[in-house]
Amino acid sequence: MTALTKLTRLYTPALRSVSRLPHYFRRRAWGDAALSRGFAICNGAPLLFALVMLTVLGGCARMPATGVTTLKPASLTELHRHLLNHKADLDQFRLRGPFEVTVHQDRELRLSATERINTDLYLSAPAEKAPLVIILHGHANSKDDHAYQAMHLATWGMHGMTVQLPNNGPWVLNGRSLASLVRLIHRSPELVDSRIDVNKIILAGHSFGGSSVAIALADGAPAAGGILLDPAGAGRGLPLYLGKIDKPVMLLGADQEVFTTHNRDYFFRFIRSGISEVSIRNATHEDAQFPAEIAPQIFGADSSATEDLQITFVSALTATAFSLSATGRFDYAWASFNDASTNGKLFNLKRK
Repeated sequence: MTALTKLTRLYTPALRSVSRLPHYFRRRAWGDAALSRGFAICNGAPLLFALVMLTVLGGCARMPATGVTTLKPASLTELHRHLLNHKADLDQFRLRGPFEVTVHQDRELRLSATERINTDLYLSAPAEKAPLVIILHGHANSKDDHAYQAMHLATWGMHGMTVQLPNNGPWVLNGRSLASLVRLIHRSPELVDSRIDVNKIILAGHSFGGSSVAIALADGAPAAGGILLDPAGAGRGLPLYLGKIDKPVMLLGADQEVFTTHNRDYFFRFIRSGISEVSIRNATHEDAQFPAEIAPQIFGADSSATEDLQITFVSALTATAFSLSATGRFDYAWASFNDASTNGKLFNLKRK
């Protein structure tokens, strides 16, 4: 057992009781140098990352030891040009990207006189307009469970937003709320950040949150498409919603020999076209979030979630979001899956 793991386990019981960080932790900026040292920067104050695990504190995210890309683009345009002119490589997205990230926690957006949504925002540094990936949690989870994913996306030049909706459903209503959120941002991006490219808003959802993403797309949310993180089918009317989707959708699934997700087969079966699916070998349902080594304390002693598989999910999410935002299609992401498919890390690849 490493010293870091011992320290993590020592502090976890006490930290789990902390529901909110003090105000001065709610905004922070992460730089490449700090990330590579394994520190999170909170309003200028470094905190040893073992003590700020994202699913425990909902504050500064613990950074896995992925390293940082060697790419040094001067702009988002330059990064896109480089990536699209070189071989699509899933492994490169395991590394954190070249851009710094600024985080704003608990940003409340008003959808109507009676409905508000609490969000965390992860802004990528480039001054150019950039895509926005909105991530919705699943059952009994929260926006904090996707903090690392949103941050990782932002290091690769895509703004990230995690949203908090009722985590026991109803998932149809959550989907409609998500659609309203996209319409609001599409109409008035300055409410979030003026650098958001409103034509490149991407929805991502985990578990039953994947059903909400599908419902939002079926409801006409002005999004470029959706990414489903081991989605679970919720609601008798879901097949009807799925049949209405006319945007590209990618399903990134767990290994169904390890964990069978409720009605996951609905998505590929009932979405008529533009649906792609791939599974991650040995991954379980929780790996589509980022609980890391504290998964057993949250999901039970039998949880087999591992950081390596969670990073595979993160890399596949990043490749897919980049592909869709840069080209409007999944061809780049699909090409990036080739090597991982050959070596068995990915399997069950199918498209229609």
